[in-house]
Amino acid sequence: MNPRAVPFDLKSLVFGRQAGRARMLPYLFLIPSLALIILIQFYPFATGVSYSLREGSLLKLEDFVGLQNYQKLPGIADFWRALGFSGLFALTNVVGSYLLGLGLALLLNLDIPGRKFFRIALLIPWILPSIVSVISWRWMIADQYGLVNMGLKLVGMNPIYFLSTENWASVSVIVVKIWRSYPFMMISCLAALQAIDRELYEAASIDGAGRWQLFRFITFPHIKNVSIVLWILMTIYSINDFDTIWLLTMGGPSYATENLIILAYRYTFGANKVGMGSTIAVITLLILLVLGTFMLNRQSKTAFDQE
Repeated sequence: MNPRAVPFDLKSLVFGRQAGRARMLPYLFLIPSLALIILIQFYPFATGVSYSLREGSLLKLEDFVGLQNYQKLPGIADFWRALGFSGLFALTNVVGSYLLGLGLALLLNLDIPGRKFFRIALLIPWILPSIVSVISWRWMIADQYGLVNMGLKLVGMNPIYFLSTENWASVSVIVVKIWRSYPFMMISCLAALQAIDRELYEAASIDGAGRWQLFRFITFPHIKNVSIVLWILMTIYSINDFDTIWLLTMGGPSYATENLIILAYRYTFGANKVGMGSTIAVITLLILLVLGTFMLNRQSKTAFDQE
């Protein structure tokens, strides 16, 4: 054996170990963050699933009951009513906020006077804290002395009970949610619009394309993937909404504006049924996972077909 080869092997071994430690160092730095994520995200989720398999109150959980809460849930009328309103609330908010946000984004993408001012001013509903914006709306549409009803009285019209009748209360929470959501849609669509090459519009205009053709064949195909992501996010935000509905109607009147999240809250803290409240929360999460997975798969399929 060549004696000079031994130091070389030892040197390679030492440097190899050092290189391995250097490669492991970034992962070691991630351990505190991963531990925090597990503590904040996965532990509450596991606790919620555990509670859904038991009965009792927050102060005293009873014995393990398995899937009994899940078996009872389809027979609860409140669940189906809240599920229906959650779907209506999410659908109208996604469609309404997207159309309004996209329309404003198309306008702000043009060279119009005061464009910079409007870009900032139109973000105010999104910037304001929930309690400020929703309570302001509640003050404006209050039944007796709201600003809107006082204006109606001045012109000789009967007041509209926006918060105490079921249909008007549903319309009110949807309108307020759209008002709070459109800035997110607007700023996201505007960013996507500004990434489109202007030469495409110029070439299509030379070929005689009108505004509708420009939007249909150039604008929307380029912002389609962004739009799908926005639809997914806004669907999740809408189904998970608590503050808008709670601050405006608290789920009333007669639970007409109660979504799944508020129903879970009412069962957990109002009726003191932690097991059923946790079951509703878990079912809501599963619904969101199914919807999100379906829409992401559609987006991936669309992107693959375009390639």
